Amino acid sequence: VSRSSKTLGRTIFLVITAGCFTYLYYRLNGAASREGLSLVEYMTQVFSNVRWLPWLGLMMAYSGFYFLVDTLVVTRALNWFVKPIRYQDILPIRASAYIISIFNEQIGKGAMAFYLNKRDQVPGWEVASVMLFVMFCEIFYLLVWATIGFTLSRSSLPDAFSLIPYIALAGAVVFIVWILYFRGRVFSDNQLRNRKFVFAFKKATLKHYGLFFLFRSPALLAAVLVYTLALTLFGVEASFLSLLGYLPVVFFAAAAPTPMRAVAITFWVILFPENEGQMAAFGLVQHNFFILFNALIGVVFWPRALASCRVRWRDSSAIAW
Repeated sequence: VSRSSKTLGRTIFLVITAGCFTYLYYRLNGAASREGLSLVEYMTQVFSNVRWLPWLGLMMAYSGFYFLVDTLVVTRALNWFVKPIRYQDILPIRASAYIISIFNEQIGKGAMAFYLNKRDQVPGWEVASVMLFVMFCEIFYLLVWATIGFTLSRSSLPDAFSLIPYIALAGAVVFIVWILYFRGRVFSDNQLRNRKFVFAFKKATLKHYGLFFLFRSPALLAAVLVYTLALTLFGVEASFLSLLGYLPVVFFAAAAPTPMRAVAITFWVILFPENEGQMAAFGLVQHNFFILFNALIGVVFWPRALASCRVRWRDSSAIAW
């Protein structure tokens, strides 16, 4: 990548982030003015009215549940395409990757590939291919749930969500072409399908895509329930069905590189325009707590991950000797 392209990318990210915070400032300052308060007084009042202890317990439970489901998904994918690896052996590796995911989720998955290569001598390109499969499936899994949420609660969703059926239709076309391509039914002269880093897609069947959706979905459904309850702790009422429409889109934004997390936080204010202060606080602490608490889980598992790698390295050296 050229230096000019990197500079352009950073500039775009900075502009997006600055735009989000500028938007939040004017919305929150306007809400504070209507209450006859300064912005600091207004936000202090918002934060003081949150029921923090129930919220903390709720989010810790959810983060733990998400970690278990997330590890299950990664374990199953590795077992499908690479080699049998035990769930309990993946736990410390997946947890440790959350530390790096503070900065970027995709880099965190890359760190998992490095660990598995060192710990189990799995070729890096095989693990990288599985991680690509997981990231690809996550996009379509969120799109499916966004479509389901839109169908169930379209009357309560903002007008912008009317684009979801069209995006879903385009996604369905892309998915079908993708499957046919790796079966050699279309673009048969193209050799990308034979590259090592996409071998998981060549081995994947519709059953694997369906199982990924089933294994991953409990985490999203739990998130919808948790976020619905968490909103009440911030003094905002919301229905389970409306959150089912919102969350897949918000999570998609939050999963993108760091500046898009600012978009995800801003999104809550747009979705609940009558509760600007509560939703700004909610978006800020909800996303950042989830990321940081997962990283804390990673810190707890970090010594175990390192010990596991050292044992495998020592055993491998002894065998080689």
